[in-house]
Amino acid sequence: MKLLKIILNLFDGSTSPDTTTSPGMSAEMKTYYDKQLLTNAEPLLIHDQFADKKPIPQGSGKTIEFRRFASLPKALTALTEAVTPKGQNMSVSAITATVKQYGNWIQSSDLLQMTTIDPVLDERTKILGSQAGRTLDTITREIANGGTNVQYAHKVSGGQKAPTYSRGDLTKDCHLTRDEIFRAAATLKAKNAPTIDGKYVAIIHPYTAYDIMSSDDWIDVNKYSNATKIFNGEIGSLGGVRFVETTEAKVFLPGKIFGGGESSAVVAAEAASSTTTIKVSGVFTKASTTVKVYVNGTANTITAVSANSSEGTTTLTLGTALAAAVPAGSVVCGTGASKSAGAVFSTLVLGAHAYATTELSGGGLQHIVKQLGYGDDPLNQRSSSGWKATKTAAILNQFYMVRIESINDYSAVISEN
Repeated sequence: MKLLKIILNLFDGSTSPDTTTSPGMSAEMKTYYDKQLLTNAEPLLIHDQFADKKPIPQGSGKTIEFRRFASLPKALTALTEAVTPKGQNMSVSAITATVKQYGNWIQSSDLLQMTTIDPVLDERTKILGSQAGRTLDTITREIANGGTNVQYAHKVSGGQKAPTYSRGDLTKDCHLTRDEIFRAAATLKAKNAPTIDGKYVAIIHPYTAYDIMSSDDWIDVNKYSNATKIFNGEIGSLGGVRFVETTEAKVFLPGKIFGGGESSAVVAAEAASSTTTIKVSGVFTKASTTVKVYVNGTANTITAVSANSSEGTTTLTLGTALAAAVPAGSVVCGTGASKSAGAVFSTLVLGAHAYATTELSGGGLQHIVKQLGYGDDPLNQRSSSGWKATKTAAILNQFYMVRIESINDYSAVISEN
């Protein structure tokens, strides 16, 4: 009741406009809402929790410097009695990145604040905290998933296993298996990648986790010892790797190829006989001048689109002539995922010190509140809440992380990430 009274007083227009750092809001309320924003943001920062943290640079421009310390070589020269060896200097590599600002805000009317049952500022803070957390997590995720140490899931069919060498060549038979996890862990061990609390950690999508949780070696998180610190989102472990599940795990999707945002189409039953054009089912408009695509698994481009609304088809002109007419039912899809239009899921297997990011404190994440009457608001009709963050991330050691790319049974249905 006391909190509600404070909130109502805060928005009755009787005090001067403020932000969370201005005198208009009491120190106690500022602290309360700052914590509320962080409370709603931090659980969503799945990728940040395994990163080395670096404070936001103060007064030194937009560049932040992360440091990577190299291991010392073996000291194989025997010591001479009573003689102090020369010693060695530490090898330090500087990795720089440019910080950028991100943010958003919500505006509320005086009428909403007078008629709503729930405290407006509380609800706005929860919504903004969720958005801030998902946004900042995605920034770190995209950088971490840009690593060069990639492992493509093997094709497993009929008891036979065959290697895959590119994302485009992944098929429905390229699922994440326990063997893939063991292979990634072995790669990290071979590079002496340090563990995180004694084990490596994998960030995995729920759809991909489904593929490995039925393994006989799987240990559910509720079977851990009481002394084990549980990570946010942790679901279990397998083969010396602990798994953290999040819907924000990276998914590589086919690129958009049509003006309506469609990423694929199916060759119509009556395909054009020409090897430079194909007819697909559906009425589409062109996305851009030249669109990169896979046509029945082969790279090509679309240079022109001609829709036939009455027929319900669209003729695509290709940049490269085909060796033969494409059979009906073949797939035309954007590049970026598999050649068969299936989304590709990333499972990021990490050692310690693989990447770094900026801290949320010290200006990393700010909560900003404006009261009724702020700015050009002579009738005290508008108030707002917002968040602003300064953020970047950088890979410190490519060999301390492995990105496993695989397909699963949901690859055809996921549409955004």
